[in-house]
Amino acid sequence: MAARIKLSVMLAVSAPLFAQWLDYPTPGIPRLADGKPNLSAPAPRTADGKPDLSGLWEPIGPATSSFTGSGGRDPQFQDVAKEIKGGLPFRPWAADLLKARLAVNSKDDPDSHCQPLGPIKMHLHPYPRRIIQTAGLLVILFERDTAYRQIFTDGRPLPADPQPSFNGYSSGKWEGDTLVVQTIGVKDGTWLDVRGTPMTDAAKITERFHRPTFGRLEIGITVDDPKAYTKPWSIQVTQAFAPDTDMLEFVCLENEKDVRHLTGK
Repeated sequence: MAARIKLSVMLAVSAPLFAQWLDYPTPGIPRLADGKPNLSAPAPRTADGKPDLSGLWEPIGPATSSFTGSGGRDPQFQDVAKEIKGGLPFRPWAADLLKARLAVNSKDDPDSHCQPLGPIKMHLHPYPRRIIQTAGLLVILFERDTAYRQIFTDGRPLPADPQPSFNGYSSGKWEGDTLVVQTIGVKDGTWLDVRGTPMTDAAKITERFHRPTFGRLEIGITVDDPKAYTKPWSIQVTQAFAPDTDMLEFVCLENEKDVRHLTGK
């Protein structure tokens, strides 16, 4: 989060009125006697009794991480397989592709070129994201490049022959207190992390969203991509509620000066 903190300081100096919402009390959240947010309070629920996943969230790492209630950098953002014993079950061509990307310092990372990242890498990205949950639709707003993702919960089936897109097509349903989301139709060649772990257009992604307390969001992710991997594999993502702050507008291409320096080895 150091880059965002630095950006926030710059904005506070150059545009104090714009930056005021970075330090504004979040209304309607549980608080302790001293006024601090009570992140251990029960998760809120919607009118129909389902857990309400709404809020501003930041990654803190896999589910095995200690929970401090504040955001940080998920190590899986750099290497999505960091917590997977024995590594990923690559098919030979996919393993060779990752080696080739690493050999040139992953200079073609879509993040470095201000391109959309896809649903998995956005879960791991250090910038914050806001979830807005309504009846029939869950929307994720990402600070990074002011992007968004739609997850439909109105019972619609996944498309039979989807036109590939950066975020694919997502449909979810509740299983108890867990929202189970299935996504298909993600563009071929999607990167899952900074290293360049590949995913193809044959992938089916299953996400399991669970909010055990007010301040914690757990997301189990399974990737079933028979083109790139010999079997499905899974990771765990944990995010922390970010109280008393807000997102900034962030446009990646504005005054961009980095790509010209990405020359590899």
